[in-house]
Amino acid sequence: MIDTAKVTDRRKLRFKTPAEMMADVDRVVAADRAGTLRRCGNWTTGQVLWHLAAWVDYSYDGNPLRPPWFIKVILRFMKKRFLRGPLKAGVKIPKVAGGTLATEALPLDEALARFKKAWARLEKGPPSIPNILFGPMTHDEWIKGHLRHAELHLSFLHPA
Repeated sequence: MIDTAKVTDRRKLRFKTPAEMMADVDRVVAADRAGTLRRCGNWTTGQVLWHLAAWVDYSYDGNPLRPPWFIKVILRFMKKRFLRGPLKAGVKIPKVAGGTLATEALPLDEALARFKKAWARLEKGPPSIPNILFGPMTHDEWIKGHLRHAELHLSFLHPA
């Protein structure tokens, strides 16, 4: 198991728009299918795409996590830094098996379909519920937050 906090050869990604992120996902998926994708983390492309899709969906359907109130208070002050990114690799959510949610290995095509469906939902309009950590957010803030999350996880996948 790779300690992702110590990986030094991650790609440096900065997505300004969902279209830029989707173009990168297309390159990653094509490289994966061609057998030329290099991974410097622990997850397959299917796991990364499923994880990202699930977290977009949690924004709409509710997040299964229930962080303590004091964590929410502390993190609300970090919202702008989170939205500007980059997110730190190797962070684990305490008391959650594997350190995060939605890490199951899904076949690439199924994960890609879920990912595209989740992002289409996000692009149509913002979630109606507040963010579990940051409270109410604008549509632009929701998109930026999920772009930062995508940058983190896609940075471990190197298309040839």
